Amino acid sequence: MSTRDSWRNSWGSGYGGGGLSFGGTSAWGAGGGDTVFRVLSRTSERQSKRRSGIISGFSGDGLYEEDDLSVYSERDVHLPPISKAEDWGLMPDVKNYAERGEKDQLKSRKLGVTWKNLTVKGIGSDAAFNENVSSQFNLPRNIKEGRQPPPLNTIIDDTHGCVKPGEMLLVLGRPGSGCTTLLKMLANRRNGYAEVNGDVHFGSMTAKEAEQYRGQIVMNTEEELFFPTLTVGQTVDFATRMNVPYHKFSDQHSDKEYQEEYRDFLLKSMGITHTSGTKVGNEYVRGVSGGERKRVSIIETLASRGSVFCWDNSTRGLDASTALQYTKAIRAMTDVVGLSTVVSLYQAGNGIYDLFDKVLVLDEGKEIYYGPREQARPFMEELGFVCGDGANVADFLTGVTVPTERSVRPGFEASFPRTAVEIRDDYSRSDINAIMGKQSAYPQTDEAKENTKEFKEAIAYDKDKSLPKQSPLTVSFAKQVKACVVRQYQIVWGDKPTFIIKQVATLVQALVVGSLFYNASTDSSGLFSKSGALFFSLLYQALMALSEVTDSFAGRPVLAKHKAFAFFHPAAFCIAQIAADIPVLLFQVSHFSLVLYFMVSLRMSASAFFIYWVTLLATAICMAAVMRAIGAVFSTFDGATKLSGFWFSALITYIGYFIPKNRMHPWFVWIYWIDPLAYGFEILLANEVHGQTIPCVNNNLIPNGPGYTDLAFQSCAGVAGAVQGATTVTGDQYLQAFSYKHSHLWRNFGIIWAWWAFFVVVTIVATSNWKEMAGKSGFLVIPRENVKKTLPLLQNDEESQAKEKPASRDQLAPLDSSSSSMDEKTIENQLISNTSVFTWKNLTYTVKTSSGDRVLLDNVQGWVKPGMLGALMGSSGAGKTTLLDVLAQRKTEGSITGSVLVDGRPLSVAFQRSAGYCEQLDIHEPLATVREALEFSALLRQGRSVPKEEKIKYVDTIVNLLEMQDIEHTLVGRTGAGLSVEQRKRLTIGVELVAKPSILIFLDEPTSGLDGQAAFNTLRFLRKLAAVGQAVLVTIHQPSALLFKEFDTLLLLARGGKTVYFGDIGVEASTLKDYFARNGAPCPRGVNPAEHMIDVVSGSASQGKDWNQVWLESPEHKEVSKEVDRINKEAAGKPPGTVDDGHEFAMPLWQQTKLVTHRMNVALYRNTDYINNKFALHIGSALFNGFTFWKIGSSVQELQLKLFTIFNFIFVAPGVINQLQPLFIDRRDIYEFREKKSKMYSWIAFVTGLIVSEFPYLCICAVLYFAPWYYTVGFTTDSNKAGATFFVMLFYEFIYTGIGQFIAAYAPNAVFASLVNPALITVLVSFCGVLVPYSQIQEFWRYWIYWLNPFNYLVSSILTFTVFDNVVQCDEHEFALFDTPNNQTCGEYLAPYKAGLGARTNLVNPEATSGCRVCQYRFGSDYLSTLNINDYYVGWRDAGIVVIFAISSYVMVFLLMKLRTKATKTAS
Repeated sequence: MSTRDSWRNSWGSGYGGGGLSFGGTSAWGAGGGDTVFRVLSRTSERQSKRRSGIISGFSGDGLYEEDDLSVYSERDVHLPPISKAEDWGLMPDVKNYAERGEKDQLKSRKLGVTWKNLTVKGIGSDAAFNENVSSQFNLPRNIKEGRQPPPLNTIIDDTHGCVKPGEMLLVLGRPGSGCTTLLKMLANRRNGYAEVNGDVHFGSMTAKEAEQYRGQIVMNTEEELFFPTLTVGQTVDFATRMNVPYHKFSDQHSDKEYQEEYRDFLLKSMGITHTSGTKVGNEYVRGVSGGERKRVSIIETLASRGSVFCWDNSTRGLDASTALQYTKAIRAMTDVVGLSTVVSLYQAGNGIYDLFDKVLVLDEGKEIYYGPREQARPFMEELGFVCGDGANVADFLTGVTVPTERSVRPGFEASFPRTAVEIRDDYSRSDINAIMGKQSAYPQTDEAKENTKEFKEAIAYDKDKSLPKQSPLTVSFAKQVKACVVRQYQIVWGDKPTFIIKQVATLVQALVVGSLFYNASTDSSGLFSKSGALFFSLLYQALMALSEVTDSFAGRPVLAKHKAFAFFHPAAFCIAQIAADIPVLLFQVSHFSLVLYFMVSLRMSASAFFIYWVTLLATAICMAAVMRAIGAVFSTFDGATKLSGFWFSALITYIGYFIPKNRMHPWFVWIYWIDPLAYGFEILLANEVHGQTIPCVNNNLIPNGPGYTDLAFQSCAGVAGAVQGATTVTGDQYLQAFSYKHSHLWRNFGIIWAWWAFFVVVTIVATSNWKEMAGKSGFLVIPRENVKKTLPLLQNDEESQAKEKPASRDQLAPLDSSSSSMDEKTIENQLISNTSVFTWKNLTYTVKTSSGDRVLLDNVQGWVKPGMLGALMGSSGAGKTTLLDVLAQRKTEGSITGSVLVDGRPLSVAFQRSAGYCEQLDIHEPLATVREALEFSALLRQGRSVPKEEKIKYVDTIVNLLEMQDIEHTLVGRTGAGLSVEQRKRLTIGVELVAKPSILIFLDEPTSGLDGQAAFNTLRFLRKLAAVGQAVLVTIHQPSALLFKEFDTLLLLARGGKTVYFGDIGVEASTLKDYFARNGAPCPRGVNPAEHMIDVVSGSASQGKDWNQVWLESPEHKEVSKEVDRINKEAAGKPPGTVDDGHEFAMPLWQQTKLVTHRMNVALYRNTDYINNKFALHIGSALFNGFTFWKIGSSVQELQLKLFTIFNFIFVAPGVINQLQPLFIDRRDIYEFREKKSKMYSWIAFVTGLIVSEFPYLCICAVLYFAPWYYTVGFTTDSNKAGATFFVMLFYEFIYTGIGQFIAAYAPNAVFASLVNPALITVLVSFCGVLVPYSQIQEFWRYWIYWLNPFNYLVSSILTFTVFDNVVQCDEHEFALFDTPNNQTCGEYLAPYKAGLGARTNLVNPEATSGCRVCQYRFGSDYLSTLNINDYYVGWRDAGIVVIFAISSYVMVFLLMKLRTKATKTAS
């Protein structure tokens, strides 16, 4: 066997002959393959042959003369492969796996990707309109715009290329040039694009054929999507479990052995083994650092064991050393395994750039270069562009179309191509294009066909035999379910607070309700109580299930990602959710049942209890499935909450408790038949009363009291099912009155499970159709009211772009460029300078963890002086962001020791607003425009003595300075719809600059996610700030040599927050290089010093030294300690550079409140989704309630329906609250994570703004409910009473909004809030006097909670206004019918009764001597007296109390927000 063949087979085993083998199967596929054996390092002879100009021959990754091509194409190279990543630390492991694979000689999994004439169009122009609450109703304009077809935007314009097995392609382009879209096409992800033309082949397969191999054609996107409460180990463990091949290597005996070896290799390959037990975390859950999280995302992608990999800006957030190691890892795997790798990068250093074979440069979607990497620079230089010495070649290639960034060679000024179109024309005429174009025929070659055939066989061999042939998955369905179940438990366990609150709330509810219906009697008075207890048992399960809607949106992006990786079938996830639910619900339902059942004294038999318990369990599981299905079917959270809130109230109304089935109107009775709760209620009621004989007592027995003891002359009244003249009712008669039968018990149980199965299927189908983010992204959003201000700017911009692209659209133009719109002198005069010096000494920061105290910063010291630009660097996880947080006083947990001083003095109360801090995460109000965000910051953070006009003028300066004139009136938006990453970063910097920070500016990763030019311009801008006297401290991950030159000083940290170096960098980094050279780590020539020293501290060049110890023992360290003391002493002796005005906030509270309220008002006015949902829920619920209780009459039973329709109004609250809380928490997060910490405004202003902004919409909501409901149910048309009812309804809107907001104010997240809601609402509902009349509430509750319950006053006031004067007319079957003794007239017989207990009853035939007919009530007021409403004035009294409750619920919002607001930590 030739060397080549042996290498190919060595990678084949288990992964289909080309994959990296992990214990039995190779882990990647696409086997060594012919391309792997191309000569990866050029001999000197061939290098000497290379022509300096445009070349004539190319293949693989190198250039040759024409005669070389024939040799290369014979593909018979017998040299061992030499990888460009031969020095990668784990290369021996990769080769070792390859050798283990040699034995099994399996098929190769090589594929390759080829595309030609590829054009992609997306829906939407550069900008979309954001309608507001009033503009959305402009019907003529909406119709006109609706008729026009949506404009199509060309994202990728006629590109071609080919990446064969074993090759790496680097895609370069500015943000917005189409790199991500190209990668999506090459990863076969076409969702959401309007039009895709051209051919893309994977091996010899078309894109359509390749769909079933989505797990082998994978893409790593820029977003990091994880379950934040899982640990790194659990996340990687899950990914690797999902890709264990069916046939493993002979030396491995189990799936577990394979999976663990594979997992450990991946963790080691990215250097994050130490984070295995740490939570992944996100913006709001503390976890691993940003760089470590990015590496988890890389590992998860590698775990797919793909053949074609697309990596979209995967080094974002990684330090230079880690980024290089990542690229080497990919290079090594590509070479040895024969992957086809496509990578887009924004800031690629030359070390990374040199690892690639080919380069493709995109500009505005046009391919301006595609060819060998070695030829890219010479090609551009031939056109007249100059690449400076030491410059990043990648940045040079993407900058050639930007006037302010390109350099033109003398003599080419008139002839060089100025636009992307011109460069593309030059490229299309070049020999490189002709040669590269020939590769488009690769899919038709025998090699590609053979590779594809082997690939398919290998995949089939790897796949579990139980899977269908067309399935893209690897492991069996049972294993998918098992892994998903384990993960589901880990998610539950990782979020213990939520689990605990659920169980505690359930137990408390059971105790409260058990005591409410305590020891219900077995006579007629206990019937209503027992029915109430049974109804409540189901109501609580349904309320708890509502949180599933919120939950389903939390994990959706992760599932869409895993679906794209072909990890598991969505059904496996849905089944896992159910499997994980069962033990939790078993526990929850069991302790709920045990407490409630026996406290209420429900039927005392084992069989009855277990029927109750199993019915509750089935109903709880079924309702979770209902809400999950609603969550799965909707693409937006607002849509899902709208339906879930409405559907919830429909299911509760038609359960059969409020309205007996025989009284339901025919137009809505179908809801009863599809309501799982209704079947559950019939089971519970039949289980409780079947076979019982229930005596009538008290009000239900007429007459009763002293002297009335002979049952022959008494009758039941007001008890459903009772035969007229009888004094008892049997359980089955009672059931018959509701159209229930005991024989339906097990039938209904089966129907509940049938509905559960139906909703599970709906969930699985909907989940299977979940899409990842669509292709319509990257457009600006203009508020409709700003159209006139904005469109002319954007149109001008587009016209100028056609001629020559300006820097302003996507870049921070250099301030000294001709495009800058203000001369430098003006800017310098307007920018604020600073004379204060900032120092920190012996700074140590410790946090408590489950394994004890952890030191994140260890005796760090340093300073920033005016005019100084300081860099703070270190590997990912070294504590850079932590140090900035501590210095800027942003930490609220942990303990800080050491000193942080300004001018040798402790930090003043105004420090946090006097220092600017641009955080790594660009957190902004999404519904504010750029200018509004800047003005908001300027008005609130500049001193109160500065006139408003001057503040606004300064905003103009900053807008011009940051070149944001064309986007100042567009919305910030969210990722994809709104500002780009780079524009957001500029806004973050702008928001801090307009505050005129007087001490210093901190910036955390200001260049992360930007391309090279944007990063350089950002740094140039910071340099400018330093030049006018600002002190600036910046953390930075991957500075090029060019960026690094801009800094004056460097603080270098190693893991654990230990200092490795602090001091000047020196000209061309000479001082820094000297220090490391002196200590045995000289910087090689031509190497970027920034990358070198990160490598020395944490990478391959560390030589095993403790560089922190080296620093502590160095003379430089002693000098720094002395210098800090000297600076502090000198500064303390002078007057301070900044005068402290003594105010914590720049503006007085009233001004803060006005500005914050205005911002909230505008945001809500533009939030049409939220407002429309609020309106729709009210109109829908009102119509539903109105038509359910259509034109209620005046019989006894209909009095109760009037009570229930009013009671039903309460249930508009849960749906609206569920929708309101996530919005509140989003706003709170923006406040807490940025605005609070920069002392922009007080929490009082924040809460006031949030509360007041809702008022106008709540008033409209009250009208929208009142009008369709009040008149359809047939209440009195007397305007006094209708007006009084509306008044109470209006204040109820305020009450429940306040309740929702005060829960959200203290809840850690939206899911937690959605679990607290049912606990509070059910208590209020239980004790409002509807489910249990006042007289039957236990004394313990009756004398306090009843009177403290706003729902009690709401119901009683509306009842008073609508029912008090009604004349009651009994239906025939409602009369108590009995004879009199001794031939007395009915009037005579009932005289004592009418004078006492029966004073409120109505005897209609007093003269009769038999067949006395007594109606329970004469007027509505008689009925109300049983509900503790004894006079008409009670209505107005209670209406007043409702107003007091509305005010107090808002007071609670302030109170709980105050409790939540923690002070930030200072150094002690």
